[in-house]
Amino acid sequence: MEQQKTNMAVLFADVSDSTKLYESFGDTAAFRSVRDVIGLLKGIAEAYQGRVVKNIGDGLMCAFAAADGAANAACEMHRQIAQRPPMKGGNQLTIRVGFHYGPVIEEGDDVYGDSVNIAARMAGLALSGQAITDSDTVMKLSAALRESTRQINALPVKGKAEEIEVHELMWQGSLDRTLIPGRVTVEPVSAPSAGPSIKLTHLGREITFRDTVYFGRESAGNHIVITDPMTSRRHSKIELRAGKFVLIDQSSNGTFVMLGGNEEMRLKREELILYGSGVISFGHSTQESGAETVQFTCN
Repeated sequence: MEQQKTNMAVLFADVSDSTKLYESFGDTAAFRSVRDVIGLLKGIAEAYQGRVVKNIGDGLMCAFAAADGAANAACEMHRQIAQRPPMKGGNQLTIRVGFHYGPVIEEGDDVYGDSVNIAARMAGLALSGQAITDSDTVMKLSAALRESTRQINALPVKGKAEEIEVHELMWQGSLDRTLIPGRVTVEPVSAPSAGPSIKLTHLGREITFRDTVYFGRESAGNHIVITDPMTSRRHSKIELRAGKFVLIDQSSNGTFVMLGGNEEMRLKREELILYGSGVISFGHSTQESGAETVQFTCN
């Protein structure tokens, strides 16, 4: 007899680049930090009427009765992690989150099924600092939370015959907030005029930004349009996070960046904290002849 299925939202959250964390700070310090983060995430999940199904490596798997519960928990997880003080050396610990709402099989305290697999795939696609879900789950969200999502692309997902429309939940400005009992919440606000800024120079034009900047080949939705054919329609972005500007690649061919006089780095669905000044190119090396570049200076 087929087991009874129940609709619920499954969420995976884990510490980004935990391997580098252990390499940089040693087993004891890294384990302590990860343990503290897992405890924080567990408390947030429970505050939004979710439960922790299990710990998985340096992360956890949670279940929620409704899609909104998972989305609100994902936003709060990212907010509270972003508010943590930097670790030794100035590194900011970050997480990545993926979730999906659909039918699951409950057996004891565990849950199984295709919905669990999709949620795990969403977490695998998420970059550091991102919360990722799919179009089916977005349709189950309340109107306010749906407005806080944006479609990234239709991407192939392992184990699925067809591509899945992937969406990012913009947790920095999510409209639907639920107060966590016993915690004073601070609404995110735009960076004040006296706060951090980044000056970008593209084709002789200088622009100063204090918030998120999008780069890509399409004129619609991008602040700086890159005409190079190697550039994706929505290629990358720079966002202000915890007082630092972070470059995030979302492209097919990667984003290349030189920080000061250091060696060039290639980001492929990765992110990098920018500092000082440098050069960014889109789809191929900054050093290639004719590369369309953007110069930046962080203030």
